[in-house]
Amino acid sequence: MSPAGKKGVLIGGALAVVAIVVAAVVLLSGGGSTAASPGSEPGSTAAEPNDPGSAARGYLLAFATKDADTASKATDAPADASSALQDAWATLRPKELTAKLGDVGAAQGGKATAAYTIIWNLGPGHTWTYTGSLGLVQAQGTWRVHWAPTALHPELEAGQRLAIASSDVPAVVDRDGKPLVVSGGGGLKLADEKAFPLLRSALTGHGQASEAFAVERVDATGKNLETLFGNPEGDHKPAATGLSVATQKAAQAAVDGYHGKAVLVAVQPSSGDVLAVAQNGSVTNAASAFSGQYAPGSTFKIVTATAALEAGLVTPDSSVPCPLTDRIGTRTLSNEGFDLGTTTVHQAFAKSCNTTFGRLASQLPADGLAKAAAQFGLNADFAIEGLSTEMGRVDPAANADEQVEDGIGQGKVQVSPMGAAVMAATAASGRAVVPRLWEGGTKVGTGYQPPSGSVLAALRGMMREVVTGGTATGLAHSGSVFGKTGTAQFGDGAEAHGWFAGYRGDLAFAVFLEGANDSKPAVSLGAKFLDAL
Repeated sequence: MSPAGKKGVLIGGALAVVAIVVAAVVLLSGGGSTAASPGSEPGSTAAEPNDPGSAARGYLLAFATKDADTASKATDAPADASSALQDAWATLRPKELTAKLGDVGAAQGGKATAAYTIIWNLGPGHTWTYTGSLGLVQAQGTWRVHWAPTALHPELEAGQRLAIASSDVPAVVDRDGKPLVVSGGGGLKLADEKAFPLLRSALTGHGQASEAFAVERVDATGKNLETLFGNPEGDHKPAATGLSVATQKAAQAAVDGYHGKAVLVAVQPSSGDVLAVAQNGSVTNAASAFSGQYAPGSTFKIVTATAALEAGLVTPDSSVPCPLTDRIGTRTLSNEGFDLGTTTVHQAFAKSCNTTFGRLASQLPADGLAKAAAQFGLNADFAIEGLSTEMGRVDPAANADEQVEDGIGQGKVQVSPMGAAVMAATAASGRAVVPRLWEGGTKVGTGYQPPSGSVLAALRGMMREVVTGGTATGLAHSGSVFGKTGTAQFGDGAEAHGWFAGYRGDLAFAVFLEGANDSKPAVSLGAKFLDAL
């Protein structure tokens, strides 16, 4: 006999008692069909049954009506039967209990058997049905049910009992299968309240309530020996997100260790999966990571360099001036205390020479920077399920002065930390990156096409030099990292944001430090993040 709904062993299940109201109906067949309603007197059968069928019928009627005294006295071991039956009823607490008498075998030598079917209604969606066989014995002319655990369930053995097991089951898991949202008696809840604090509503909103409910056969210590009924793993497959618990843990630890306002966003270039989004408690804008719009500073030289390469103005090895200051139109730009004289484009990029890139920007068409920015997703529009995001905004320059300022990430260009991460992911992958939490969960309103492979190859070489010999040497010992630093003045110019946007392997990320006044802390925070992975 195979119990209906038998499943695999429940791992880590917790015993639960369900409070319910009992109604019972006993359906008896064999020779003729009779039925007893819940209000019938359990003892209405013959007090001293003189045939096997009457003995089995009396036991099953008392069993279904939870009459422990009558049911146990219908057996040849009343004390053992009473204890086992009361334990089963108290543990399973059926809403309704039905017992059916099947074929009764012919008596031979004072022994007989009777088939039974028992149906436990354990709540909505949990109706457990199984069949078994009662042993019957005759003593001094009276028939009794021979008590054995099989009179309760055919697979029970001595020293074993029935138990209900229920547990929280995963409703949402990360890319490695680690639970992010679990479903249980209290509905959906985060598996770890500290994980992904910015994504709580997105995660719980995507999860589907599931229930892990099973009846187990357990030994005297409560150890599960077999799951007899139900699904201990839940009735819905958990939703899978591309998020990474390990990456988030490293990101959160990095920003939490910073004394000011810190944001870190990590994206997988190959898939677009958002891996981690972390802000520390100092950040007052809850949406900073996703849609906060900030001047990107010199991280935007990724765009300016791309535009200049595409326009054929320079190659990475072209000679360009990098004076300490330079007046371009009506704007005077200066570097942060250095003068490279005549240098190469790649060296000017690595050292973040404002005067070089401001002048290159001035030689571009009015829409040159906007078109190049679009190739990195900064003007793209994505509807990410569960999130409200804004990658950035880069419009054609209104005048020559604005174009110069835009070229070094000041002016009117705006980028979010999410947008900066997508920009870095595009440089890494050479493809349009569609950020997502769920597979197929992002609708593209305005898409984009990345720069050509040749342009990106040149750009990657310059981004690598930023780390090996430029402004981000603090990341030189964190593996093969590519990127660009940035410092961006805001407000009245007295303060500046610190940035780093880059990638290592299939991990792109952006660090944004509001009001840090320097990019070096962003580099240090990025190193701390990568070194923890």
